[in-house]
Amino acid sequence: MSVQAQHDSPQQQQKRIRVLVSKLGLDGHDRGALVICRALRDAGMEVIYSGLFCTPEQVAKIAIDEDVDAVAMSLLNGAHLVLFPKVARLLKENGVNDILLVGGGIIPESDKKILEKEGITGNFGPGTPLSTIINHISENVKKLG
Repeated sequence: MSVQAQHDSPQQQQKRIRVLVSKLGLDGHDRGALVICRALRDAGMEVIYSGLFCTPEQVAKIAIDEDVDAVAMSLLNGAHLVLFPKVARLLKENGVNDILLVGGGIIPESDKKILEKEGITGNFGPGTPLSTIINHISENVKKLG
């Protein structure tokens, strides 16, 4: 904590955004997710990494238990239309409507609109500048807060 932050009142200290980065399903490729974890951390966010091969139920439970502001879901195996919306539904079924859901991975343009209707935003692909992802999470968490 900086010297200035030690002297700020609680209202002046900005709450760090808590992000769960999750790898869903049978996708064992986590290099991109690990790069995202580091970039979000370096941007001042608190990052929780789910590890590989999570079920939607596990991701929703971690998100609720850890009281995260955002869940960044990553998939490279094509199951995004099934697994991402299932996380969204599980959160809603548990009365959680204030967590930003962000998708990433190999997502065809035609699928992005479907995911957005389910509440999954961003839907970033390979090559997306890290600053774009960081800004998307920062700005949209503020809108939910």
